[in-house]
Amino acid sequence: MRLPRQDYRRARLEIIPMIDTVFFLLVFFMVASLSMTLERGMRVNLPRARAAQREALTKVTVSLTRDGKFYVDQQPTSPGALAPALRRRIADNPQVVVVINADERVEHGRVIAVMDAAKQAGAARMAIATRGG
Repeated sequence: MRLPRQDYRRARLEIIPMIDTVFFLLVFFMVASLSMTLERGMRVNLPRARAAQREALTKVTVSLTRDGKFYVDQQPTSPGALAPALRRRIADNPQVVVVINADERVEHGRVIAVMDAAKQAGAARMAIATRGG
């Protein structure tokens, strides 16, 4: 008995769906990595500014809370130890930006004291954190 022969089709690798899948994964991981940025400052109530901008920089965050406490990247510090702590961070990276993260009810003179300590430590760049709009 002779059976009819079937023609077998060769398997094809479809590249278009594979490109779509790889592109989707690329976009997914790009968006996911943007949401994983670390904020090293303490939570304070920031003042608003309409011209606020966000930049991805190497930074040291100095936080001043409403009750008068100082933090350098969430590490509590005293006002006298602020300049040496910043000096160590600036020695590691001279291009670091000192971000002053002060509660809106902190006295202006205390913010100026932090700016002065950062300048004494050798900071070339400083920024004051605000809330957008």
